[in-house]
Amino acid sequence: MSKFRVALSGHFRDSKGVPALPDFDLGPLEADSDIEYFFVDGDPDTNSMTAASLENVDALILLDELFSRDSIPSDGRLSIVARFGVGFDSVDVTACTANGIAVGITPDGVRRPVAVSVLTFILALSGRLLEKDALVRGYHDFSIRGPYMGQGLVGKTLASVGLGNIGAEIFRLCQPLDMHFIAHDPWADSAVAADLGVELVDLDAVFQQGDFVTLNTPYSPETHHMVNSERLALMKPSAYLINTSRGGVVDQTALVKSLKRGAIAGAGLDVFDPEPPQQNEPLLELDNVILAPHALCFTEQCVAGIGANDIRIILSIKQGEVPDGLVDPGVSESLIFRDKLEIYRELFS
Repeated sequence: MSKFRVALSGHFRDSKGVPALPDFDLGPLEADSDIEYFFVDGDPDTNSMTAASLENVDALILLDELFSRDSIPSDGRLSIVARFGVGFDSVDVTACTANGIAVGITPDGVRRPVAVSVLTFILALSGRLLEKDALVRGYHDFSIRGPYMGQGLVGKTLASVGLGNIGAEIFRLCQPLDMHFIAHDPWADSAVAADLGVELVDLDAVFQQGDFVTLNTPYSPETHHMVNSERLALMKPSAYLINTSRGGVVDQTALVKSLKRGAIAGAGLDVFDPEPPQQNEPLLELDNVILAPHALCFTEQCVAGIGANDIRIILSIKQGEVPDGLVDPGVSESLIFRDKLEIYRELFS
């Protein structure tokens, strides 16, 4: 092994081979003479990385392709799959851990950008921004604006499912709005909640009390369709649902029914199930939802922050160190993984 070989999944380039995310600075990889990096394409039919393409690779930076058990190369060299973001439902973490492969995510890169996205939805929904935009474009008589009154935020309840990295940042960002804060998170740090002025409540109370219910929870079998018809029925008719986590957390069919009959006031959605939505998806016909293509948080700062976080993970592995941001920190106890780190320490430290 003469070089530390880093693969970037093919979706980091567009169809012409041009970088799809130019603010992702690969300079630190280029500046390290011990590193060789290159792009590898996945299977176009399954959108999965292939084991054959990852032979003789030490590290993979993964955009939106899938990494399954079948993606693991047989040579045993791969040490880290660094996701470009915080979602890891596209990676078989269990299989990776079993094979001494760490899975890293980038909480530092997305914390503020995703929180800003949630705030964007809150402000746009409460002000009925898109409806008013349509009024200006479609009519010239401002006298019809009366029925499109928005709602103020002072004293309203901002409710979050999740009080982790992003959930806590949302409450920090919304402090000046003078809202009441509640959250449900079985693993919440009570000291963090107290510092932010967040009341910890049970899950149903989030939906019952929230004027704006924001979902900030990982997608897993336990959270699949957490927001179902029963929980939507708990919400106030004046309340809004905001989802920037993963589409599968919400029963989309149940949400459409609630929106159509006015059981809730509206929704802001950056994620869908499936994704992208089908052309005949009923959500696309509703005027009480604001939709974004799983990219509302994507700014040059977000991309740069995520990229820098991934580079730090890669460089830590190359130095034989256990990086921050591992999905399963237990992989650091794996003899397979530890042996890889020892080799890197001997070669590159």
